[in-house]
Amino acid sequence: MTTDTRQHFDSLLFDMDGTLWDAVDSYCAVWNAAIDRVCPRVERIGYDRLSRLMGTPLKEIYDRLIGTGCDYATFMDELLRQEKRLMPQLGGRLYPGVRGTLTELARTHRLFMVSNCNAEGLPVFLEYTGLKPLFTDTISYGETGQEKDRNIALMVRRHGLEAPLYVGDTAGDCRCSHAAGVPFAWASYGFGTGVTDADYTLACISDLLKIGGI
Repeated sequence: MTTDTRQHFDSLLFDMDGTLWDAVDSYCAVWNAAIDRVCPRVERIGYDRLSRLMGTPLKEIYDRLIGTGCDYATFMDELLRQEKRLMPQLGGRLYPGVRGTLTELARTHRLFMVSNCNAEGLPVFLEYTGLKPLFTDTISYGETGQEKDRNIALMVRRHGLEAPLYVGDTAGDCRCSHAAGVPFAWASYGFGTGVTDADYTLACISDLLKIGGI
């Protein structure tokens, strides 16, 4: 991993999928339940197809997986209904070291989440994992309809963050973090590949504790 003692971070902003947990099997169940209900002619979705799209805005995932096979508004309403029904039961699998690392970081830093998921995604994650007390605030694409760079910038403004670090797992996360003027730590253990311009590279989440300034 890369280290840099010149920067001293006052806060950390986290992506969810591919950074803190893997819930793709559960998301497949949610998407397939919605497909079965409102667009049964569309091909059901498996892990490999959906995992390649993690970190992508929901509209783009819909376009790639559903396309013209269903009315967008109808499908998204059903998807949200199925997520509310299924995700609190199914949840996901935290990556090794996440709970301990976040607990350690929360002693000295404010923690946030910024994700491209829908409005239910982050509350379900925090409730299912029991990690809610560690986080100051969350924001998602589903809440604002804004892309991740704008949501990162919004979180920075909202809380007056002077030296934040964004942690995500895809090239899109890196691009959005830099567009918002925030350094980026790449969770290389997640879904994304080919991230070449990250400020830091993490082989595991606990590598955050080794970055100078944290």
